[in-house]
Amino acid sequence: MTSRDGVVFGFGAHSDVDDGSELLRMAQQADDDGLDVFSLSDHPYVGRRLDAYAALGFVLGRTRNLAGFVNVTNLPTRPAPMLARTITSLSALSGGRVVLGAGAGGLWDRIADLGVPRLTPAEAVDAFEEAIVLIRQLSGGGPPVIYQGRHYRVDGIEPAPVPAPAVWTGSVGRKSLAATGRVADGWIPGHAADWRSQRYRESRPIIDEAAVAAGRDPRAIRTVFNLPGRFTGRPLAASRDDEGRWVGGSVDQWVEELTTAVRDHGASGFLLFSPRGGAPDADSLRRWGTEVVPAVRAAISASADQPD
Repeated sequence: MTSRDGVVFGFGAHSDVDDGSELLRMAQQADDDGLDVFSLSDHPYVGRRLDAYAALGFVLGRTRNLAGFVNVTNLPTRPAPMLARTITSLSALSGGRVVLGAGAGGLWDRIADLGVPRLTPAEAVDAFEEAIVLIRQLSGGGPPVIYQGRHYRVDGIEPAPVPAPAVWTGSVGRKSLAATGRVADGWIPGHAADWRSQRYRESRPIIDEAAVAAGRDPRAIRTVFNLPGRFTGRPLAASRDDEGRWVGGSVDQWVEELTTAVRDHGASGFLLFSPRGGAPDADSLRRWGTEVVPAVRAAISASADQPD
């Protein structure tokens, strides 16, 4: 996936069975408007949901430039060796328009209902890190892979000739955040926490410290924000609520806020959601793609051209 100025813009959507045609319409609109990525959630224990990866492949086949991303993959229900085959196949078929979202699994009561052995939180994070490492080993060609981990084992499996896509995680706890610093390419703060939140301020340093300890440049790990909010015709008196959470505002308020997030807080991606946390409505997605995003891109570009 490529992006302008290193900052990606996209939207999050539902994947319910009844939402299939609307999902496709929204993705095609986003593609036409020049957005970078769309995301789907992964809750395979919910009967009304489309399978996230089936929906992802279908939409990628009907778009030209838009990348797809499962935000985030429920790894306990998708064994890493098979997920490696899925993600590299989607990458090959779409021309690289895919990001691998990775999560340790949160709703373990429901995950266990699918017959998946329950893991402790520490075990789940260990399996999460192993999965990312193994998926990379099973990508990009090379000799057959032999891997003997605590949670995954493969014996002489030939890697796909397709490189692994970028990996963005939904890490929350300290152990999971450190794993992100060691092996991932991006991080999405949980609970729609943004760049002014205490969660972000306390969590990002853990990622950075782990990256440095692993010999990595922390700046290579982008922060992509799930960003719910509404659009108003006139500026709001306050674009954040009493708890400091972004609520939205006029197009100019959105542009100012996001440009500041990139310039001053290191934000490198934004996925638009509705104020209720679901898919944005058609008008909001249009304003996002045709008004807000181009203006933020222009502001970022102008800032980059300014002499120090």
